[in-house]
Amino acid sequence: MLVTTNDMLRKAVEGHYAVAQFNINNLEWTKSILLACEEKKAPVILGVSMGAGKYMTGYKTVVAMVNAMVDSLGITVPVCLHLDHGDYDACLACIEAGFSSVMFDGSHLPIEENIAKTKELVALCHEKGISIEAEVGAIGGEEDGIIGRGECADPAQCKLIADLGVDLLAAGIGNIHGIYPANWEGLSFETLEAVKALTGDMPLVLHGGSGIPDEMVRKAITMGVAKVNVNTECQLSFAAATREYIEAGKDRQGKGYDPRKLLAPGAEAIKQTCREKIDLFGSAGKA
Repeated sequence: MLVTTNDMLRKAVEGHYAVAQFNINNLEWTKSILLACEEKKAPVILGVSMGAGKYMTGYKTVVAMVNAMVDSLGITVPVCLHLDHGDYDACLACIEAGFSSVMFDGSHLPIEENIAKTKELVALCHEKGISIEAEVGAIGGEEDGIIGRGECADPAQCKLIADLGVDLLAAGIGNIHGIYPANWEGLSFETLEAVKALTGDMPLVLHGGSGIPDEMVRKAITMGVAKVNVNTECQLSFAAATREYIEAGKDRQGKGYDPRKLLAPGAEAIKQTCREKIDLFGSAGKA
């Protein structure tokens, strides 16, 4: 049964570790992540962007696949299915489809509109027993057409959103989605400290977790980050392993062209990336 983020992130805050959100893109992705988390006995949040949801033919398909896979693989660790960077309509669709958590990304809206829509979604989610994440200060990079420059959130605005009753908060602290450029200035721990001071025990979320130096991630976790999102690194490791398989000509050996064989090295690479991130975040054995 899918769970919300609430219990797993409360324990993460108390235990000074972070739960990984690994974004899923298809069946192989989901299977690899679930198996790696079960192996490491780590709770997991499966993130689904609006684009990935559309690619997988809709949110209802995603819910059915994840529920069936958790059952058929005998997964015992807590699994949360979470909409990543959803707009208002996507949040409504995922609530209806059976997601256990949603993220409303109103960071690109005027703060008044962000507050109004967040307040409405908080009431609806809590009525349905679903957790909700909100964002203040756009995360850099591009996510489903929403482009942010990696700006830092206003701590006062973070408190405004946190006080609406959201369950977790993504505050921009200079982090970006995708591959980090060579001239990236790093995380703003001053911003994180100020946000934490105003939001108390609210679990904080670090988006764009792929490519941030390990020591920065560890420091952010000690300062109150309880959830770290990873997507790009799984994509890169999958692509590298698949490229190696094809360049070695293995797809031309026997039935190496069979998609089950063709995708196997990439699937294993995703598992290895998940294992490494779970160890970095300190969530192994926390299920």
